[in-house]
Amino acid sequence: MSLFTKDYDYQLPEELIASRPLPVRSASRMLVVHRDTGKIEHRMFSDFESFIRKDDLLVLNNTRVIPARLFSDDDRVELLCLDQLSPTLWRCLAKPGKRMKLGHTLKVGGTTGTVVEVMENGDRIIRWDQAVDLEKHGHLALPHYIGRDDDEADQERYQTVYAKQEGAIAAPTAGLHFTTEILSRIDHDFITLHVGVGTFRPVSVDDIEEHVMHSERYAVTQESADKINAAKRVIAVGTTVTRVLESLASDTNRISQNAAMTGETDIFLHPPYKFKAVNALLTNFHLPQSTLIMLVSAFAGRELTLEAYRLAVAEKYRFYSYGDCMLLL
Repeated sequence: MSLFTKDYDYQLPEELIASRPLPVRSASRMLVVHRDTGKIEHRMFSDFESFIRKDDLLVLNNTRVIPARLFSDDDRVELLCLDQLSPTLWRCLAKPGKRMKLGHTLKVGGTTGTVVEVMENGDRIIRWDQAVDLEKHGHLALPHYIGRDDDEADQERYQTVYAKQEGAIAAPTAGLHFTTEILSRIDHDFITLHVGVGTFRPVSVDDIEEHVMHSERYAVTQESADKINAAKRVIAVGTTVTRVLESLASDTNRISQNAAMTGETDIFLHPPYKFKAVNALLTNFHLPQSTLIMLVSAFAGRELTLEAYRLAVAEKYRFYSYGDCMLLL
């Protein structure tokens, strides 16, 4: 176990970062890690169903990514819409921030926005004179490591096939591998967690216990909670599902009988955390020294996790959002 950020590092050649998805969603490679034995297998995602048992429940995040990136009509300001407070009021990240002072105005698609508050963390509260049409003027906020702006193909491929509840800035990428046909053959259910801007923020402290985790909104129906609690083995699709389930878990239930079905979670899962709700995890490969690789290290152990990443690099797996995946059993 280590609480130092530097101990969750690995070297990744830039050419292994996937800038675009594969032509077929389910064509990804899948590294399978057996936590009990330490065995690591090189498989394909098409093999995923062979690891599913009769009484398993797959839990997925049905959040839908919104086109939250806006550019002013004069191209001098870029906004990332973080949270819609009302139809005409948004909390945003602004770049360059020095231009967006209190009272500053800008136009997006002819709609005028005014900075009505500058928050302590630098976020801006912007009031618009009418609702901004994100579908018409917004862009998907692809992660910076993809190294390009969004295009028409991303409108489909940066969404899961089951995306439903609008509100995420980034996709729950472990779910991008699934097709409706595959899901039709596996018992599954959904939770919702709207992936926020914290996904892009690195750990900037040496001691991981000093890191302040971002907060994200979640929702779980009572019907889903009952089904999750009754499952013999829960397979979480992605770190977002894992964070929700572990936030709501008690010592006796995967989802506590007293848990709020909607709310916000800022849970930070890192070694030596002991998981209560999740029995297996499907996830993509994550950035070095990120909170997400720390979560995986808590689930599988730091040494085994880093060995899996070393093998993935050596075997030239595709990394990050549009990349290959890893199944931890």
